[in-house]
Amino acid sequence: MLLACSLAKIHNPNVDIRKPYTEIGDDDVFSGRAYDENYVGPFVLKHRLPVNATTAFLTPALRNRDTVLVTTLDLQGRPKEVYSAMLELLDDVFQSRLTATELLSELIRQLVLERDTAKSRMESLLVGMRPADDTRLSSERIVSLINQHMMSKNSSRLPVLVVAAAYKAVEQLIKEHAGRLEAHNAADSQTEALGDVQIMLEADDTLVTCYEVKMRPVTESDITHAVLKLSKSPKRLENYIFVTTDRIDPDISDFARTFYDQIGIEIVILDCIGFVRHFLHLFHRHRIQFLDAYQSLVLAEPDSAVSQPLKELFLVLRRTAEAE
Repeated sequence: MLLACSLAKIHNPNVDIRKPYTEIGDDDVFSGRAYDENYVGPFVLKHRLPVNATTAFLTPALRNRDTVLVTTLDLQGRPKEVYSAMLELLDDVFQSRLTATELLSELIRQLVLERDTAKSRMESLLVGMRPADDTRLSSERIVSLINQHMMSKNSSRLPVLVVAAAYKAVEQLIKEHAGRLEAHNAADSQTEALGDVQIMLEADDTLVTCYEVKMRPVTESDITHAVLKLSKSPKRLENYIFVTTDRIDPDISDFARTFYDQIGIEIVILDCIGFVRHFLHLFHRHRIQFLDAYQSLVLAEPDSAVSQPLKELFLVLRRTAEAE
């Protein structure tokens, strides 16, 4: 929001920095969302600045507004202090206590400092990590490490990365590979994907298996929705697998099994940690490759999907486990 508004003010000094909504109808308004999506978004992505990749103008506190962003406005956002500070800064520019150029420059400076500090912390955590061929960690210790990581707050992306890492670790062995992962907030209907992780044959990229990850119990509705998607798709899968971090209802599992005779695709529900445990013991000699693949996927995710603290936590957990 602040980046877009200050950029708009610099671009056109005649606009009121507090009026980033054309719905206001005044002569000095501008489209903050347009500046955000067309200029700010690509800039922060290019330079990996630590801000949310989604435009601020779609957040509940800031979307669909037709009011001037004055300091007395209650935006109902959290944390409240951040939104109040934002309004104060916009007012500072409006009252000429601060120029838009000064505001934009300081915002970028602070973001660069935060980015570089985070990068430095990551590099220090990576220093001293054991070589990839080290075999100190048992399969069960890796299961425990992954479980600890997934129990953290805001970890909904991690089970998807667990499944993808498993296939990455043994893709040369089984001649199957995971396709490109879509953004964590992308709906299957938008991407035309049949699931969160899609598995293809190495020989011809034929889609054979899909994984759908849930952070809650799988329901009968989830099953019927999956069957509907599969029935409409020209792709003929062999397996459609739900992976959940929650409990599995035996009745729902029984319901899922009934569809094999109807559509020829096996639908099953697996526990996420159970999946990891079985995989690591089945491919015991590839357990470190799995851990390395998981680490690479975690660190490569944008901060909006896997936060910087969550990335650092994994490195701390792994380093601690390897030092034991």
